[in-house]
Amino acid sequence: MTETITPQRQEYRPTPGRRVLAFLRNTWRGLTSMRTALILLFLLALAALPGALLPQRSLNEAKTREYIEAHGWWGELLDRLQFFDVYASVWFSAIYLLLMVSLVGCLLPRSVDYVRSMRAKPVLTPRNLARLPHHARAELDAAPDDVLAAANARLRGWRRAEREEQGGARSISAERGFLRETGNLAFHFGMLGLIIAFALGKMYSYEGQVIVLADGSEFCNAGIYNYDSFNPGLRVDGTELTPFCVRVNNFTAGYAESGQPVSFESDIEYQAGEDLVSGTWRPYHLEVNEPLRTQGDRVYLLGHGYAPTFTVTFPDGTSRTHTIQWRPVDQNTGLSEGATKFEPPGTTSAEERRNNQIAVTGLFAPTAAMQGSVLSSASPKLTDPAVAVDVMRGDLGVDSGRGQSIFEIDRSMVDAGRLERVARENLKVGEQLRLGDGTTVSFDGVKQWVSLQVSHDPTQIWVLGFAVVMFAGLGLSLFVKRRRLWVRVTPATTAAGERRTVVEVGGLARTDQAGYGEEFTTLAGDLLTRDRKAR
Repeated sequence: MTETITPQRQEYRPTPGRRVLAFLRNTWRGLTSMRTALILLFLLALAALPGALLPQRSLNEAKTREYIEAHGWWGELLDRLQFFDVYASVWFSAIYLLLMVSLVGCLLPRSVDYVRSMRAKPVLTPRNLARLPHHARAELDAAPDDVLAAANARLRGWRRAEREEQGGARSISAERGFLRETGNLAFHFGMLGLIIAFALGKMYSYEGQVIVLADGSEFCNAGIYNYDSFNPGLRVDGTELTPFCVRVNNFTAGYAESGQPVSFESDIEYQAGEDLVSGTWRPYHLEVNEPLRTQGDRVYLLGHGYAPTFTVTFPDGTSRTHTIQWRPVDQNTGLSEGATKFEPPGTTSAEERRNNQIAVTGLFAPTAAMQGSVLSSASPKLTDPAVAVDVMRGDLGVDSGRGQSIFEIDRSMVDAGRLERVARENLKVGEQLRLGDGTTVSFDGVKQWVSLQVSHDPTQIWVLGFAVVMFAGLGLSLFVKRRRLWVRVTPATTAAGERRTVVEVGGLARTDQAGYGEEFTTLAGDLLTRDRKAR
């Protein structure tokens, strides 16, 4: 008796190295799939929402601090999670980078396949054209060569190939609509270019805001210290800003009856390029959303406000006059608040100087409306200006080494008793108040100021270009239809011995869009001429 030995099948056990390679391969395939790219794009849009809903430290640090203090532990938690620095956060950058890698890994093989398909001939003609969604058949009196010549002429513009088949039959394979895939690739490459352009823009762009008095005062883009606030890109240190100067000559505002601003306009002059050497000033009418474009920078008109002028005359007869912008607190009425600060003259003692500094703080109304002794404003128009001021004397804290807002005094000095109020008064233009030591404070008038924003983004034209490519590609991918057409010509002989030509036409739409039925009917009607015996 012979015993049959069945060899045992060894179980495959991959080595750790192969497991790692398999994991990396599967991870790469998942990352570079179009589904993953769409998910990452959605996550990027979702991750950008906190940047629009929460104050951002790079735009307004003071408002960010106020939000954190007002929301306690919740604000501190959001701060730790970088929700107030969204676009510089680790998690936003990770999504951004993964999206770029996914798009590149997805588009490269698709582009290779697209080039191969463009170079390849159309697919072979199916054996049974009658099984296709669109089919027509006829017997013609014309010779096969004439039918094929007419078909080639009618299908001009289609990618086509003519082939010999068994039994003497000949066929034409034609296809059209490759622009659909071209548009699909253009859309995704435009998206990739847009992402890269945004990233480069964050590195090499800058944006700054500055307040300039509308009385012929000038601003020059010579360095970051000329700005009130400056937001540089990652590769901008502020030493190579585009040189230009702006002179603000006047400002005009239009208001609705409700007090809402309707228009902001300012006549300015600017110098750029060779004008800086020759001293030539060029006029420009600046309006909201109509920026001055010069040397690759854009100068926007953001808003305006008022700057009251105060003169402090000290007991020795020395006077000092300051015009400092005050901050608007109500756009509908023009009511503003601020602090104009003065140093005592002729004082050599640092201690004496710190103890005798003066600040004029309070409210400014362009159109005064008194409610008892309380000042308010009836309109943002400058018709009847008045101020309600508190005169503070003492140590303003300007020598503490810490930055201080020009719009307010250091409240910690008041709380410490080193700065105290010595007078409170409502003043119209030309009026003054007198302090106990003989010092007078007079309200001399008011000037207007404008808020300008300078934006520099060298990738702006690239962003526009890639956006146009995206929309053009999207249009092609939505409206162009992929379709195929086959024509088979077979010689035949009737029972009476007559020579005939059997012509079959089959069509297949490669997209779900409607409309190919009508096109196929038209094509079949042209290819199967009138002298046919249709079946």
